[in-house]
Amino acid sequence: MNPVPPRTDPRRTARAVETELKLAISPAAAARLRTHPAIRAHARGRPRTTRVVSTYHDTPDRRLARAGVALRVRREGRRWLMTVKGEALPGDAMPVTSRPELEWTIERPEIDTMRLATTPWRALFAKALRKGGLVPVFVTDFVRTSLPLAFPDGTAATLAIDLGHVGAGTRRAPIAEIELELAGGDPCRLVELATRLAADLPVSIEPRSKAERGYALADGIAGEPSRATEVEHADEATARGAIASIVAGCVRQIARNSTGLRDASLRDPEWVHQMRIGVRRLRSCLALADGIVAADALDALRRDTRWALDALGPARDLDVFAQETLPAAMVDLARTGGDATATVAALRSLARRAAARRRAAHAAAVACVSSTRCTRLVLAATAVALSGGTAPEGRSDDPGAEPARRFAARLLDRRARRLARAAARLAEAGPDERHAIRIAAKKLRYAAEFFATLFPRKRSRAYRRALADLQDELGAFNDATVAPRITAALAGPTASATVAVEAWSAARAGASAPRLADAWARFAAVAPFWSRG
Repeated sequence: MNPVPPRTDPRRTARAVETELKLAISPAAAARLRTHPAIRAHARGRPRTTRVVSTYHDTPDRRLARAGVALRVRREGRRWLMTVKGEALPGDAMPVTSRPELEWTIERPEIDTMRLATTPWRALFAKALRKGGLVPVFVTDFVRTSLPLAFPDGTAATLAIDLGHVGAGTRRAPIAEIELELAGGDPCRLVELATRLAADLPVSIEPRSKAERGYALADGIAGEPSRATEVEHADEATARGAIASIVAGCVRQIARNSTGLRDASLRDPEWVHQMRIGVRRLRSCLALADGIVAADALDALRRDTRWALDALGPARDLDVFAQETLPAAMVDLARTGGDATATVAALRSLARRAAARRRAAHAAAVACVSSTRCTRLVLAATAVALSGGTAPEGRSDDPGAEPARRFAARLLDRRARRLARAAARLAEAGPDERHAIRIAAKKLRYAAEFFATLFPRKRSRAYRRALADLQDELGAFNDATVAPRITAALAGPTASATVAVEAWSAARAGASAPRLADAWARFAAVAPFWSRG
C-alpha cells in the first residue's frame, strides 16, 4: 500500500478513501493512552471529546450490507452528517484497511436521497429505495476523544478513542476501541505507532468495523471462520509485490479468525482450524522471502509463527481426536459385538478425558490469540505487507525485482521436484516417510495457491484440485497415526483403550493405502500449470 494524499473534501462529491488501523482496548487502558510516550511524541494540538450517535440504515432484506455498503446518519456535537462507506479495497493489509467513503453535512437527521444519487452506488440506492425503502437497523452511541498526530516524514493521522455501545432493539454490545486514521502520508507509520502501543498496553486487533458488529447484533448472526482466498496479482507484479500481497492475505485470515476464536472456539472448532491455517500459510510464505524481506523481520516472524503454531496445534489435534476419530472408532468397535462392549466403555472414559484436555487446549489457544505477542505478530506481518516495495539494505542485487511469474515458476518447479523425490517410494513408505510426503505436498499446495492467478486459471484449478485430494489422503493417514499418541497420553492405566485405538488406527491406515496410491496417480497425471509445455 503506497502513501496516500490528503483526503479531498467529500462534500464536493469527490470519492475519498478512509485508511485506518483499529485496535480493541479496555476502558481502563484507554484512560492511559493519551499520556503514552508514543502518543505524546506525535500529538499536535489538544484532544477533542464529542458524543457521537449514528443510526445505520438498510433495506429490510439487507441489500446494502450484501453489497458491502454502509449508510449512516450521525450526530457529532452540533453537526449532522450523512456517510456512505464501501467495501474494503482489494489487497488491503488488515488491520490497516482502506475503503471508499463519502460524507456530507446535512441540515436534519434524514437520508438525503439527492446526495445518494451522486455516489458510485447510485444504482444500488435507487433499487433499495424502490424495493422497500431504507429503515434504521442499529445505532452506535459512543464518546470519541480525538487527537491530531504528525510524524517526522510528513505523515498526518488522527487518534480516536471510542467508548460506548452498539445497540439493536434490546440488544447491546460494548464499543471500546482506538482508531488510527490516516489523513495523508505513509500507512506504515500507523503500524509503527500501534506496535509501540502494543508493547505497553493490552490492545488486540479489531478486524470488524462498527457496521459489521451492528449487523451481527441486529440479525443475531454469529460470524463465520475466515478461509483463505485467492491472491490477485497484477500482470506486471514483481516478486516483492507478490510476497507483500500474499502476506496481506495471510494477515487478513489470521486477524479475522482471532476474534471468533476468542469468542467461540469450543462451540465451533473451525475457528482454531482456520486460524492455524492462516499462521501456517504465513509461515510458508516467509520461507519464500529470503533476500526479499529484511532478515531481522523474517527471523522475528518465524519465531512468532512457530510459537503460535505450537500454541494452536494441541487444540486442533484434540478437536480431530475427540470429534472425529474417537466417535468413528466407537461406532466401528460397537458393530463387532462380543468383547467389544468393555472396550467401548474404556473408549467412553477416554472421551471424557479427551474432552477435559480439549477444553484446556482451547483455553491455551484463546490465551495465544489474546496475547500481546500475537498482536505484535499481526502488526509485524502487516508492516511486511505494507513495505513490500522496500529492498533489504546491504544488497547490491535485488531478488525482489524479479518478475513475479518467473519467480513463481522457478519456486513451484523446486517444490514439485521435492514432492516427487519424497513420494518416489510411496508404496513402501512408513509413517515417517508419509509425514515427509505430506509436508512436501502442503508446501507445494500453499505455493500453488499463492501464485495461481499469475497463470491460466483453468490449468491451475485442475492442478490444485488434484493436489488437494492428495493432501486429504495424506492428512487422513496422519490423523490415524496421531490418534495412538494422543490415546497413550490420555488413557493412563486403561490399556484396553490404547490397544483398541492402535488397532483401529492401523486398520484405517492400511485401508487408506489404495486411496492414497490413486490420489497420487491422479495428481502425477496433471501437467504443472506454470509450465509452458
